[in-house]
Amino acid sequence: MTKSNMIFNAVKLSKLLPLLVTFLIVFSSVHGQDNSKKILAEIGNEKITVEEFLQIYRKNNTQVADLDPKSLEEYLELYINFRLKVLEAEENGLHNEQSFKDELQGYRAQLAKPYLVDEEATESLVKESYERSLEDLRASHILIRMEKTASPRDTLLAYNRIMGLRERIMNGEDFSKIAFEFSEDQSARDRDAGGRLVRGNKGDLGYFTAFDMVYAFEAAAYELKKGEVSLPIRTDFGYHLIKLTDRKPAMGKVLAAHILLLYPPDAKKQDSVALEEKINMVYEKLQAGETFESLALAHSDDRSTADKGGELQWFGSNRMIPDFIYQISLLKEFGSYSAPFQTHFGWHIIKLLDQQKPGSFEDSYTELKDKVQKNERSVVIKQSLVKRIKKDYGFKESSKALEVFYTAVTDSIFEGTWKIPSKPKLNSELFSLGNKKYTQMDFAKYLAETQRKTTREDIRFYVNANYDKFVEEVLMDYEDAQLENKYPEFKALVREYRDGILLFELTDKKIWSMAVKDTAGLMAYHAGVEHNYMWGERADASIFTFTDADASMIEKAMQLAADEVPNDTILEAINNEQEVLKITRKLYQKGDSELIDSVYWTYGPKDPVEQDGKTLMVVIHNTLEPGTKQLNEVRGLVTADYQNHLEKEWIKELRAKYPIKVNYDLLSQIK
Repeated sequence: MTKSNMIFNAVKLSKLLPLLVTFLIVFSSVHGQDNSKKILAEIGNEKITVEEFLQIYRKNNTQVADLDPKSLEEYLELYINFRLKVLEAEENGLHNEQSFKDELQGYRAQLAKPYLVDEEATESLVKESYERSLEDLRASHILIRMEKTASPRDTLLAYNRIMGLRERIMNGEDFSKIAFEFSEDQSARDRDAGGRLVRGNKGDLGYFTAFDMVYAFEAAAYELKKGEVSLPIRTDFGYHLIKLTDRKPAMGKVLAAHILLLYPPDAKKQDSVALEEKINMVYEKLQAGETFESLALAHSDDRSTADKGGELQWFGSNRMIPDFIYQISLLKEFGSYSAPFQTHFGWHIIKLLDQQKPGSFEDSYTELKDKVQKNERSVVIKQSLVKRIKKDYGFKESSKALEVFYTAVTDSIFEGTWKIPSKPKLNSELFSLGNKKYTQMDFAKYLAETQRKTTREDIRFYVNANYDKFVEEVLMDYEDAQLENKYPEFKALVREYRDGILLFELTDKKIWSMAVKDTAGLMAYHAGVEHNYMWGERADASIFTFTDADASMIEKAMQLAADEVPNDTILEAINNEQEVLKITRKLYQKGDSELIDSVYWTYGPKDPVEQDGKTLMVVIHNTLEPGTKQLNEVRGLVTADYQNHLEKEWIKELRAKYPIKVNYDLLSQIK
């Protein structure tokens, strides 16, 4: 068992449990008064209230519906022992050791993660993603490229360019024509690919669904009506105009086979006519009863799938050209196939083999939430949390105080050599959070510490982007520092981990490692309780296992065993040509082997028996009377018992060392 597991077991925690909730516990006494805040027990200088004890009891006894007085008293004794060990660890100063602090901080960071996420925003995005996953969209776009770090001037120029293109489209010009001429997405235009002409898509991106596009693009596309053109949409690639050309129920994942007749490079009109005639011939054979698989093998130009009957790998709507996806959507039954259709690759026939439609929200929830938390949507979640933290703690900022950095920060920062200037003094307040103020100097130190050699960009953009990061880090650190104050259950959880680590460290030193290292003590303990470790009557026996052996071989082996010939000699005599016999010799107690138990424990070989196609024979060499087990025979078991013994003695010492007071009358009143 790992140290982490032991700590978790010590405090009965599990990552699979939901966040702890505050227990609403009703206490009653003969007078009907509230006992929850009363002191149930005092251990050393530590006071345990009824409420604190019952919270721990109920969390560790989740199957207990009612409070059983006997169970409560037994658990209180265990809890007292636990608290005594923690007190002893503190007295030994284990909580001051750096290794302990580092380990606890690591656990606390993990425990804090669920509290540093906007669950409401997360759930909203998961629901949104599911609803979008039920539809496939087909859209075209026009892209005007722009660096993510573009200056305000370059940003404005790009925006004006794309707005000019949009105006032309809104005045009646064809979207695909504008995309072909002006889009900076190279796939829009014809291009050479290794000597082969690849036709441009004129902005057509084909079909897609949730998570297939960058989030800003996806969000804008799903807001459009069919035929509508968006306003400019900003992504990390630049500005986009999006035209929605189709929306249909989601295809999900599809398994299909195809027959493909490819156009040759530089295909002429007569090539197209010839391919059309050939695909129609294939289609006629298919309709006449020939199998799709045999026709794919004989005629498909996709040789990577032809010998598999044309079978493709599973794919979604964004993995194939749009005409292919459209034809798939027309097939309603598994095993059905399309009529021949043409794309810029050539001529196709498709056969639908299998399909996985989107599941229910409940079935899709875990996968969708994982995707939401790992892609760009996580930024939206973080922004939502940052906004809430600002509101909770009265965040106020002075944008004017930031302007000094537009001149104070020089290009040297892109070389990683920028130094904080002596003038201006940078003492002005940038923002405040709760009762804490952050100055220009705080931000300057952040810039100096985080700078690295990187590509030059607009200073204003660089300063603003890093200021946002600085503010976000400050906000998250501030919220993290408030968790114990805001969430009592989190404070209790961290304390349990703290106590669990201390318990492990001290118990390891006093009990677990001690029992392993203390050889003399272990031997003395075994000598005092050796009567607890006894062998029953044992048989010194061999099991002969014959495989493909004839009767003469078995009879020969029996005779040799009866003559007390050693097992090794018997093996040599029987296996002289091929291995037909294996022998296993051991000491057996009753219950160790059904075969050994089935024979009388008298000296010599026993009659062979058939089992699982093999012949088995038992040979009893000797029997041993009951006796004491030596330490080397039961070291693991004795060590475990010795650890329990040491712990009991330790508990006695701790109970004698620390005063313990329990209000048993109060305990009896808890129902």
